[in-house]
Amino acid sequence: MSERRPYPSDLSDARWELHQPVLAAWCFERRGRALDFGRPPVHDLREIMDAILYVDRTGVQWRYLSHDFPPWETVYGYFAKWQKDGVFAQLNGLLRELVRQQEGRNASPSACVIDARSVKTSTSVPASSQGADAGKKIVGRKRSIVTDTIGLLLAVLVTAASVQDSVAGTQLLDQVAADHPGIRKVWVDGGYRKHFVEHAAILGIDLEVTARTPGTRGFTPVPKRWAVERTYGWLMLHRRLARDYETLPARSEAMIHLAMTDLMARRLTGEATVSWRDPTSPDQIRIAG
Repeated sequence: MSERRPYPSDLSDARWELHQPVLAAWCFERRGRALDFGRPPVHDLREIMDAILYVDRTGVQWRYLSHDFPPWETVYGYFAKWQKDGVFAQLNGLLRELVRQQEGRNASPSACVIDARSVKTSTSVPASSQGADAGKKIVGRKRSIVTDTIGLLLAVLVTAASVQDSVAGTQLLDQVAADHPGIRKVWVDGGYRKHFVEHAAILGIDLEVTARTPGTRGFTPVPKRWAVERTYGWLMLHRRLARDYETLPARSEAMIHLAMTDLMARRLTGEATVSWRDPTSPDQIRIAG
């Protein structure tokens, strides 16, 4: 069988070197738990990860996965196992530390930003996991994320859109405080309630509400909070996140972790993320020609 032509979403050798240790460790541990030490994987783990990144980047349905990749049932099976075992979250944490060190910062952050966005859902999402965001007039799910001050993901929680920002934020702040005990400052917008401010104080975290200057028009970056707004923009480079297509909220969180690992790996290796908005990208030039 001839080697397939690569897709723009495929891992380069340099980016695969960042992913391989975590995936190899997962595979070794899983085989070690089996009484017969398990069977070696039939498909190459790099091919599996390339297929999952292809879905995240292009937004294609699992059943429509290109035949160049392993069978979609196999790819989805690995995606589900890696999500359940926290592999995507582990990759996100590892790459975040490497990016922060590359930027000359401490591996662990001391401040963070929290924000929430409501998104529409597809017909595959159960109604029981959806809700109506009255303020945004969106029926669907809400993505609440915590980033450090340069926009790297610390935690994510996907809920029904009807869940208040403060409720989701409280759960996220508890997680961040446990995983990153050095956090001492957090910035939020005006949508977070008084009890959330009090909860942050109990955790020993100083919470500051930032808002636009009254009377400003058009796009104006809000001090400190612009970092998390930019992160949401980064995530939209992955079409799978344009809506919420995942049946389980935990799988939606995994897709967000996956998108961030892809972005950070490219940042570490100096590789650009191909964007359809860039008329100078090789794909656009090929289409125009």
